[in-house]
Parts: sequence; structure tokens; C-alpha cells
Amino acid sequence: MTPRRAPRGASADLLSTLGRLAAQARAGVELQQARVELAEALQRELLPASLPAVPGLRTAARYAPARNGLDIGGDWYDGFRLPGGPLAFCIGDVQGHDVEAAAFMGQVRICLRAVAAVVADPGEVLSRANEVLISMDRELFATCSLFRFDPVTRELESARAGHVPSVWATVDGRYGISEDAGGLPLNLMPGSGYAVTRRRLTTAGSIVLLTDGVVEGPKFPIERGLECVARVVREGAGTDPDELAAEVMKVADSTGHSDDAAVLVLSHDEAGPR
Repeated sequence: MTPRRAPRGASADLLSTLGRLAAQARAGVELQQARVELAEALQRELLPASLPAVPGLRTAARYAPARNGLDIGGDWYDGFRLPGGPLAFCIGDVQGHDVEAAAFMGQVRICLRAVAAVVADPGEVLSRANEVLISMDRELFATCSLFRFDPVTRELESARAGHVPSVWATVDGRYGISEDAGGLPLNLMPGSGYAVTRRRLTTAGSIVLLTDGVVEGPKFPIERGLECVARVVREGAGTDPDELAAEVMKVADSTGHSDDAAVLVLSHDEAGPR
């Protein structure tokens, strides 16, 4: 039996439909790629070009973009000088990704800088920044940790807004994960308060701030990731901060993470006599 051929008109309609669908798919891919490239550009411009340092304190940071190109835009780190001599450092993670997250990340970063310039207490800085962000009526929220270092007293004050704990180690072999009290993420609830932890850095060592992209993956629990980072920091305590940041970032390679990731290292020398 000879097979029947489809009418020429039907074949032409089918080819036309397939061509239209292919063009729409191509346009969708190109639009998504444009959004990813825009988010990456925003991310690069909003991250600081350099970090402040003072005698006795060396700093370094690393940032790794999302592996699949779609989760860019949420993580950031920052460091800046405050009036009177102290230094401020923060790291954070915005809910969501892409262009909206990158833009909100920039707003959070600028807000923290502005408030920290006039308010000394890190907990109060987070509290006031939270109120400012809520007034902007954005649906996203952000976790972050804020540190304030006084180079004269060598006191380090810190506050957390729902963020991953920092990891620390000293050259005498002590180390740990700083599960300090904190508060809710920023832009989640008005009136939120943030507890402050105060330490004096007397023994040489390193403090590592990071985002969950470093320590958590699809089948890699965050507790395990933090333990891995703690071992790395214990072995590299007090060493060159850039080298330590690179070693910590390698933990992210073992988690199978798809999110972006950030690491900020503060390496401090031993305090002199007061």
C-alpha cells in the first residue's frame, strides 16, 4: 500500500508553526541570558574594589558566581572605614537571585554603610537598617553579619541578622563556630532587635565570614560544611588572608553548590601590651 502524503498546505503550516516556536524559544533564551549578564554586571560593580586594613589586621575576600548562571546576584561582602578610625565589615545573602536580588543587594549594602557612619553599635545598625528597608516596601529579605573593629582597643563587635555563623581560629590551636545570638533577616519584620557579641582580639588568628553557598549543597548539610571550614581555618589561622580565603572557597567545590558564594577573611596579629 502506498503511504498517503500530507497535503502541501498542512506541511507548510507545520513548518511555519515549528519555526515560530523555535524563534520564541530562542528569544526566551536570549532574554534570560541578558538578565543573567545584567545581574553579573551589577554584582561586579557593587562588590568593593578593595577592603580596608590597619596595622595588626589583614583582610581578603573571594566571590564565586553561581555554577548554572541562573542563581547570580544574592551574595555580597563589604568593608569600609568608619568615622574616628574603626573598620566595619559585613557579608550577606539576599533571598532570590537574578537582577532583582542584585539590585536589592546594592540597596542593603548602601543602607548599612549609611547607618553605620552615624551609629556605632552593630545591633543598632542592623535594627535601623531593617526599618529603612521595610519602608522601601520591597518583598525580598536579606541575611547578613556586621562586624565593627576598633584598632585602638582591638575590640571586635558583631551582630547577625539570620546569617550563617562565622568561623574562627587562633594560632594556639583554639577554633570554633560562632553561634552567637542574633535576630531575624533584614526586611522581614519591623521592630526587630539584634544582640551584639563583643570580643577583644588578643591572640593572633583568623575570623572567616561566609555565605551558605560555601558550606551547603544539594546533598551537603550546612553543619558538615561548617565543620569542613572550621578545619581549614584551624590549619591556616593567622596566615595570609588571601590564601586562607582561597582554601575556604575550595570547600564550596566539594558541596556541589549551585548558588553563588562569598568569603571574607580577617586575619589579626597578637595584641601588644596595653
